[in-house]
Amino acid sequence: MALNFRQNEILNIARKQGKVTVDGLAESFNVTVQTIRRDLTELCNSSALTRVHGGAVIPSGVENIDYEQRVEIASEAKTSIAQECVKHIPNGASLFLNIGTSTEAVARALLNHEGLMVITNNMNVANILATGSDFEVIIAGGILRRSDCGLVGEVTAEFMRQFKVDYAVIGTSALDEDGDLLDFDFREVKVSQVIIRNARKTFLVADSSKFERSAPVKIASLAELDSFFTDINPPESVLQLCESSGVKVKVAAEH
Repeated sequence: MALNFRQNEILNIARKQGKVTVDGLAESFNVTVQTIRRDLTELCNSSALTRVHGGAVIPSGVENIDYEQRVEIASEAKTSIAQECVKHIPNGASLFLNIGTSTEAVARALLNHEGLMVITNNMNVANILATGSDFEVIIAGGILRRSDCGLVGEVTAEFMRQFKVDYAVIGTSALDEDGDLLDFDFREVKVSQVIIRNARKTFLVADSSKFERSAPVKIASLAELDSFFTDINPPESVLQLCESSGVKVKVAAEH
């Protein structure tokens, strides 16, 4: 497909930021939202982009989007989701937080809590929680993944096996229409699976952009978790799975 100048520019913005929004592009190019929607439709039909709620993202494959771009994608939605999630975590609880920008948002939202013990394989989470007045923060060992300051591998998984906590809050790179949580790094997945097994309750935090993405490694089924926090209602197949499995779906209020 031959792209016009605006569509090429949209692709360049998407590559830099990871995501583009209809409203943002309409304002940037001084055109109507209908024009931008047509552009995005053509770009998505050619597989250059993938549609998500309110815009489009670079298609996922076997490699994740760069960390700096992931931080920017759905940042306000992640904040809203995190604020809803932490309402269900009491003071004095023990919990796991795994790798991801969504769990980093949860860490920031937890700073008003008291008396928490947090075990994490995410150095960004540890740095955020270090400002908490009376938190006990325990950092797993393992292989440092420099791209996002995550700790992964069998050493990390073995470290996590020592704990049995009240809550696990996990993120995911993609949520398949059959309810499977997916990620890119099998070493990270091994750790997340241990985290799920060693928590009394497990919460998933995932914004709607994850509904449109894919990744090659399965973490778990949503049916194995307790609650799912997101920003819009998930696809009908996911809702049905949650209903039949007793998984609570919490849609955060707009931030």
